[in-house]
Amino acid sequence: MNNNKNNNKESVSDLSKNKIKWIRSLHHKKTRDELGFFIVEGEKMVNEALIYAENFIELLAYTNDFRHENLSVESYEISAKELDQISLLTTPNKVLAVIRKKKTNSTIQQDNLILALDGIQDPGNLGTIMRIADWYGISDIICSKTTVDWYNPKVVQASMGAIFRVNMHSLELESWLRECKLNIYGALLEGINIYKETLQGTGVLLLGNEGNGISKELLPLISHPISIPRFGGAESLNVSAAAAILVSEFKRIEFQKQK
Repeated sequence: MNNNKNNNKESVSDLSKNKIKWIRSLHHKKTRDELGFFIVEGEKMVNEALIYAENFIELLAYTNDFRHENLSVESYEISAKELDQISLLTTPNKVLAVIRKKKTNSTIQQDNLILALDGIQDPGNLGTIMRIADWYGISDIICSKTTVDWYNPKVVQASMGAIFRVNMHSLELESWLRECKLNIYGALLEGINIYKETLQGTGVLLLGNEGNGISKELLPLISHPISIPRFGGAESLNVSAAAAILVSEFKRIEFQKQK
């Protein structure tokens, strides 16, 4: 489907009904899994894709107010009405890209902090955690089979481009943790105060489901239960907020050791 021609701009009428139907089919996980493509929308996200994943772009569809250099991928200038037909956004934003999924890199860097996610369900939370990992230079996130699809359009949008830079892995989490030789830090309400625990720059930070926390079968595998101390009256923290606080503390300790 990818003609991969330089400046391959097609006329509005060339975005056929079949291609519109094909793009719309990618709104569904089953089709994304079967065909191996996903959707990215909006100027910022698509520009990130053009920088970090250009070779994976299958198709671009954009309105005439999308500013770009000559495009080297199959591209279509379309009307705002057509963009609305293929978009998942409430307010479509100038451009949509169909991108081929990259093959999962089976190598997980052991010399860095690794995030392990147990049953994260909210797409916004997963996308935000990916963005946090990207900010702090974490290269690998391991997701349990019960974690939301990271190619879900809401996850993709919330990642703000991190999806192109962070390696995502879907594994049987219990089996992987049993074989893991690294320290496993589990975020628990009854864990050791993070400000009192001796942290290493490497290891696994395990975060649990938004409502139920870490699965009971994984609890015995945690070598270092940790918690964020509470100073106010809130019952709990959003999992992505907790991830940001915990990762920041790991990186602060790592930074101090390097001084």
